[in-house]
Amino acid sequence: MTLIQRTTYVVRGMDCPSEEHLIRMALSSIPQVMSVHCTIDGRRVSVVHERGTSESGEIGAIATAIAALNLGCERADVEVVNNDDANGGSDRSDRRLLWQVLSINAGFFIVETVVGTWAGSLGLIADGLDMLADSFVYGLALFAVGANVHRKIRIAHAAGYAQMLLAVFGIVDVIRRFLGAEVPPDFMTMIVVSALALAGNAMCLVLLRRNDNSEAHMKASMIFTSNDVIANAGVIVAGILVFFTGSMIPDLLIGLAVFVLVSKGALAILSLK
Repeated sequence: MTLIQRTTYVVRGMDCPSEEHLIRMALSSIPQVMSVHCTIDGRRVSVVHERGTSESGEIGAIATAIAALNLGCERADVEVVNNDDANGGSDRSDRRLLWQVLSINAGFFIVETVVGTWAGSLGLIADGLDMLADSFVYGLALFAVGANVHRKIRIAHAAGYAQMLLAVFGIVDVIRRFLGAEVPPDFMTMIVVSALALAGNAMCLVLLRRNDNSEAHMKASMIFTSNDVIANAGVIVAGILVFFTGSMIPDLLIGLAVFVLVSKGALAILSLK
């Protein structure tokens, strides 16, 4: 009879969904790993795995794979579990939910980018590109299911390069607009469209919280969407400040902040070897 264990690690460098995906892909090459659960706010990774004939062998391989990401890894607990505890949630339910969240993010990427370009708002464009970056992450989680580890890494790198390209484009545009004679954006369009995007992300949060599965990628998706809500609120505040100051600076600052966040996520993905 194969003994099944749950080994929990404290990973102090895991503070966003990008690192969570890196850990899941790094562990996918270990045949004994059955499931991976992450709690980002607690920086803990719980791995359910077969012990096989060598307890230290399986645990050592898992710890080595996580440590190779240079996120800081320390084993916290080891326990024996039964087969029912080892089973994950419903893949079909997770896929359907991720498709719904992906569709909402992709839709608002189109709306915010088009309207932001028309209204001259870099904040809206940045928020739209942030939605696209989220879509990359959700799409990666769906597309890489069942693939071997090398293919997952190639997919992750492709998403990382795309995100970095978006971030570089945005930061360069911030500098161009700051140095140029740009007129302030349409503040009312900024507020209205950002409010709609905020409602869309709130809908995503409702869908994610209705899901009873505590799998890592589902928790990560909820945290990622919560961050989007903050970004949406930032664009609304920037729109209000544009109205009161008549300056484009608030719009440029919120755009720059969002692009920096996108670049941080891209660097985390590209660090996977």
